[in-house]
Amino acid sequence: MTIRVLLADDQALLRSAFRVLVDSEPDMEVVGEASDGAEAVRLAKERAADIVLMDIRMPGTDGLAATRLICADPALAEVRVVILTTFEVDDYVVQALRAGASGFLGKGSEPEELLNAIRVAAGGEALLSPAATKGLIARFLAQGDGDDGRDPARSDRLGVLTGREREVLVQVAGGHSNDEIAERLAVSPLTVKTHVNRAMAKLGARDRAQLVVIAYESGLVRPRTD
Repeated sequence: MTIRVLLADDQALLRSAFRVLVDSEPDMEVVGEASDGAEAVRLAKERAADIVLMDIRMPGTDGLAATRLICADPALAEVRVVILTTFEVDDYVVQALRAGASGFLGKGSEPEELLNAIRVAAGGEALLSPAATKGLIARFLAQGDGDDGRDPARSDRLGVLTGREREVLVQVAGGHSNDEIAERLAVSPLTVKTHVNRAMAKLGARDRAQLVVIAYESGLVRPRTD
């Protein structure tokens, strides 16, 4: 299966570089380029994209608004958004994850990291990358500022999970893969995958990235202070 990738960035030079990189892979192809968020939403529909590499800061409709529109559209339920950003805008990244983005990657990442992020998101195993930014996300979620703080209602919603599903959710929030969780909990990777899928269904999460956000917002997982 060929992964269909849409590039959304207002810098033509960056889009060209990403296109060369993506098109060089046998299992993926660039199906369109957008210079603003509105165009990204339109092309995601027209070109049947699987993955949207989305810059946050764009003129007009920015990447955050575009992510909300894509993730809220039932017709685009299978589309996964991977945010491309610089580290000084992590607060926007958190908002994008809440809006439904499947993860994010720094623009300074190595080419192999970008290609891996596309494959991971396309496979439905979206993770937050690079791992070093998990602490930043946790800190922003923990700080809050009134309407943007931890959501008590999320904590109540965790009541639908079984004890094992909660255990797995804690591990997912720690950034661990299914194989790592299986080893930690002494179960099979297939069992872990089943628990993850059930947790996503019960909590209305699109993918693992959304589970991480819910875990922190509900207070199930506390951010590290070191």
